[in-house]
Amino acid sequence: MGPLIYFGEISTEWNYVIAVFIGMAFGYIMEASGFSSSRKLVGVFYGYDFAVLRVFFTASLVAMIGLLYMGYFGWIDYKVLYVHPTFVYSASIGGVIMGLGFITGGFCPGTSLCAVAIGKLDGWVFTGALIVGIFLYSLIFPLIEPYYLAGNLGHITITEYFDIAPAWFAFFFTVLAIVAFFISNLIRKKVKKVRY
Repeated sequence: MGPLIYFGEISTEWNYVIAVFIGMAFGYIMEASGFSSSRKLVGVFYGYDFAVLRVFFTASLVAMIGLLYMGYFGWIDYKVLYVHPTFVYSASIGGVIMGLGFITGGFCPGTSLCAVAIGKLDGWVFTGALIVGIFLYSLIFPLIEPYYLAGNLGHITITEYFDIAPAWFAFFFTVLAIVAFFISNLIRKKVKKVRY
C-alpha cells in the first residue's frame, strides 16, 4: 500500500491491517470462484476448463491498466514500487518445476492454502509436501546458489528490457488476452464434445 500517495502517508500498522483485509477478500474470491478444487485448476491442462487462464489474464490486465491510470493521475509513485530482480535461469527452471507440480498435484501454493482453509484432504497433502519441499530446498540452496544467481538481469521490467512504452505493452497484452480467450473457448468446446 506504500506507493499510494493520493491518500497521504499510510503508516506501517495500517499497511498490515489493509493487507489482512485484502488477503481475506482474495481468499474469499478464490474459494467463491472454485479455485479450491484441484479438478477445476488442472482443467486448463486438459482443455475442459480455462477459468484459471481467464482469471490470471484478467487480474494482470486490471492491475496493469489500474497502475497506468493511477500513475497518470498522480496517485502512485512508480519510484517506490519494488521490482524483484530477474534471474533468467532459476526463473525458467522454477517455472517448469512449478508447472509440473501444478499439473501433478492440482494446486499452486496459494490455491492449496485455500483448499486447506476449507478442510480438503488433497489440499492438506499438497501443502504438507510443499512445506517439505521448501525445507529441502533451503538445505541444498548453498550448493545451488551460483546456479540460482546465474543470468541476473537486475531490477528490470519487461517494458525496460524491450524498450517499449508501458501503454503499448498494455495494449499488446490486452490483444494477447482476447486471442487467448477466443482460442481457449474453441478448445473447451472441442474437448467437451469429445468427452460427452
